[in-house]
Amino acid sequence: MSQKKIFLVLVAITTVSFLLHHGGHLSWTIEVFRLGCPSLRSSFFQDSGAPRPRHTSVAFLKTHKTASTTVQNILFRFAERNNLTVALPVTSCDHQFCYPRLFSSHYVHPHTTPPDIITNHLRFSRSEVHRLMPNNTIYITILREPGAMFESLFSYYNQYCQSFKRVPNGSLEVFLDQPWSYYRAEEKDSMYARNTLTFDLGGDKDRPKADVANYAKRFAAEVERTFSLVMIAEYFDESLVLLRRLLSWELEDVLYVKLNMRLPSAKSSLSEQLTGKIRSWNAIDAVLYDHFNASLWRQLNAIGLACVAREVQLMKRAREQLVRGCFGGSMPQLRSAAQITNKDLRPWQPSAKVGIVGYDLPTNVTKRSSGLPQDMCLKLIMPEVQYTRLLLRSQSLRYRSRFPMRSSQMTMKLTGQHRVPSIIGATQRPSGALGRSTRGTLRFSQRSAISN
Repeated sequence: MSQKKIFLVLVAITTVSFLLHHGGHLSWTIEVFRLGCPSLRSSFFQDSGAPRPRHTSVAFLKTHKTASTTVQNILFRFAERNNLTVALPVTSCDHQFCYPRLFSSHYVHPHTTPPDIITNHLRFSRSEVHRLMPNNTIYITILREPGAMFESLFSYYNQYCQSFKRVPNGSLEVFLDQPWSYYRAEEKDSMYARNTLTFDLGGDKDRPKADVANYAKRFAAEVERTFSLVMIAEYFDESLVLLRRLLSWELEDVLYVKLNMRLPSAKSSLSEQLTGKIRSWNAIDAVLYDHFNASLWRQLNAIGLACVAREVQLMKRAREQLVRGCFGGSMPQLRSAAQITNKDLRPWQPSAKVGIVGYDLPTNVTKRSSGLPQDMCLKLIMPEVQYTRLLLRSQSLRYRSRFPMRSSQMTMKLTGQHRVPSIIGATQRPSGALGRSTRGTLRFSQRSAISN
């Protein structure tokens, strides 16, 4: 038998074995492989020919205004499908890990440990996250072009960040003409007004000007040593191609619907001059973005751009199938929060000046007609705050069933309360104490609920 025939037989056997092992869910992956992506094999097969197990220990640093809520939703849904534990904040931290304070493992709700995944907003501390997560955890984050990101931050936090609030007429152009006239580094929300990416990653957003260039390069190298993948928002699908290979996930695991978007009327177009001013004001963020944008494309080129393009197309086709199954055709129309009838799907509104839009689940699409469970479709479009609450409740119930004595002792010690509230659709948000279990009520304050 010729070497070519032997190779084809081995490919056929491996493919059948792969599909049997995964219950036939990898047809999209096999199609990519068939279309000629040799680098795919090393990502999904071991040297022995056996399929690689999917990696389930992931730390995703959720940065601000970078499409990170969409990535978080992917991770939430993956965790639920695979019965994984997601680290979630104690109730006094709201739906974030007490951001903007530097992350501490003490901010993690005890009912959500030991975790497989962590993805809610936090200010990164490598030592603390490393202490919490398994040793084989893969670290991932996402960046966005500084101009578009800062315009979004300015719009989103205009009524909360004092550096933005004191600008006459809320003008981005006026702020950038003389940023030092409005910016106060010591104010509690100043991280939204300068080098937000750097701050989220645990760096120094206010480095002295003389040291900015050297510091930015050193910091980029430090981030690169910690994070196995830095996604780029402008190339979201291409980033998912790399993410899928890194984690040996199926194509179905990375399907998504865009979340936490503003109305088009709330967005401002940026001139080249304005973009330049933003990059100068956010010089460290600009260096980080340029560094990791170049890194992303080196990785994509190593795979082969034609192969990447084919997989992106397959991803779009799979996403279209999911949308048809959930919504009976194309995506439902984007709606303002007031127009969404299902309260569990209403995105948080930072202010009357900014419209964050979401989706309503069509009432005429049922499991029987679409073939997809309504719960799955609901979570595909569920906003971050509601999904975090839902996960906290489900994981707390699981924890109490596994450790009834421990849970009872913890509850009596920390809270002294005995009522389990309804988490989805809860309207009252009284304050909680650090370490409070979900037998106490949950609080999601106005200020922190907007940090998406």
